[in-house]
Amino acid sequence: MGNICRSPTAEGVFGHLVKKAGLEREIVIDSAGTGDWHVGEPPDARAADAAANRGYDLSSLRARQVTRKDFAEFDYILAMDDENLRTLKRWCPPEQAHKVKLFMEFCPTGACAVPDPYGGGPQGFEVVLDMVEQAAQGLLRHLQEKIST
Repeated sequence: MGNICRSPTAEGVFGHLVKKAGLEREIVIDSAGTGDWHVGEPPDARAADAAANRGYDLSSLRARQVTRKDFAEFDYILAMDDENLRTLKRWCPPEQAHKVKLFMEFCPTGACAVPDPYGGGPQGFEVVLDMVEQAAQGLLRHLQEKIST
């Protein structure tokens, strides 16, 4: 929502995997929120700490809000939960609607929402990382298949 917890965590994890796979020239990654209340701020310290403990660096990321231009520029617009998915679908031009999906659709355990850890304790950020790591690996496999065809 505000682009300081789940989305930057996903950007950091997925960026790490993409770099490790040597695909940083082929895959462009960016995160954004549907809300504008944290624009310009770094990720939540709890998200950054949890990510750093697993080897992911979120320090260069800053919150921004989704723009209309994003729907044209990116091949995938991935939401962390149903509320954000509904918002993105409302904002999305009809010709770009196929791009809007749940991030967790790429998780082998199936599509579900990533819970927002903002109002909770450190364990919530660990749960988010567990889910994001699985979906990020699935997304990378999906994109590697598309790139190779």
